[in-house]
Amino acid sequence: MYRERPAGFAGAVLWTSATTAGAAPTRVLPDGCLDLLWSSRCGLTVAGPDRTAHLSGGGPPERWVGLRLPPGIGPAVLGVPAVELRDRRVPLAELWGDRDVARLAERAEAAPADVLTEVAVRRLRAAGGPDPIGARVVAALAAGASVTATAAGTGLDPRALHRRCQHLFGYGPKTLARILRMGRALALARAGTPLAEVAARCGYADQAHLTRDVRDLAGVPPTALLR
Repeated sequence: MYRERPAGFAGAVLWTSATTAGAAPTRVLPDGCLDLLWSSRCGLTVAGPDRTAHLSGGGPPERWVGLRLPPGIGPAVLGVPAVELRDRRVPLAELWGDRDVARLAERAEAAPADVLTEVAVRRLRAAGGPDPIGARVVAALAAGASVTATAAGTGLDPRALHRRCQHLFGYGPKTLARILRMGRALALARAGTPLAEVAARCGYADQAHLTRDVRDLAGVPPTALLR
């Protein structure tokens, strides 16, 4: 069972999930986001940005509540560069200390969604809001702009853009562009667009290129994600 809804601030998504014993693992695709999580087994944790799909679940029954922070927002909320969390699941206490997280964890037992949203909004406000470069980079790359054009449009040279992307997203602009393009492609395919047309509209050389790229990032071909 999985549900999600907007929460907290623009682009943030609050989601809930419950797994049963013996259920097949869920394939979580890379999306450039960081997640602030509460689970009935692990308490408060953070999921960093993934470069490839992460398989979640498959163990004992567990209930999850997560706040998905849109690309570029996570470092302002969590207080650490995204690259330090790349491909990792980390107890929140490692970032914020045992004492502060113990207080949050006690409150989260009763109302995890409220606590995750409240603390994220408060910390984002205290940080002065997100780095505006993040939204500009995501918009440019999502629209299909090249890394060179994206750097020029943000007033950064390519090396500076790479460093800023590592901080904000956990990886460089080329990897982020691939991940965003996969997201666009799968959204079109799920809406019924034939894969050959999806490939053309999203800037892949052909359908075979689309299939290879999705397999590299997701671990399976696009057809396996559309079932």
